[in-house]
Amino acid sequence: MLDEIDKRLADVGSFIRGQREVASMSVRRLAELAGVSNPYLSQIERGLRRPSAEILQQIAKGLQISAETLYVRAGLMSDQPSDDHRVRDAISGDAKLSPEQRKALLNVYESFVGSSSSSDSSSTGARRNSAKRNPDQVG
Repeated sequence: MLDEIDKRLADVGSFIRGQREVASMSVRRLAELAGVSNPYLSQIERGLRRPSAEILQQIAKGLQISAETLYVRAGLMSDQPSDDHRVRDAISGDAKLSPEQRKALLNVYESFVGSSSSSDSSSTGARRNSAKRNPDQVG
């Protein structure tokens, strides 16, 4: 686990350095734009410090790149699409389905996904209420 963190730190640092060099920007200039000290930025670039999401956002702004790119590199955000996106992409990309069928399936999927979180909490609440009413009864 520690090796993975060290690898991510080195990766985000070298990526920041590379982007800074491509932009022909000095460490000092990027530090000014990002609102961090020159030594702190240098330590980030060398993988010695783990910057917060806020610092990464400031650095991204200074480099004029997406903050999400740095978040993924730092391990703060997954670069894998969520299950929701995979399901939607699979439905949308299925050539065997007509546009109407795709739309209908996406609507059904949305209705299940949208109601699953609320039904989970309401069923939990129902279980709590039944436990209060009859503590001798299980489930």
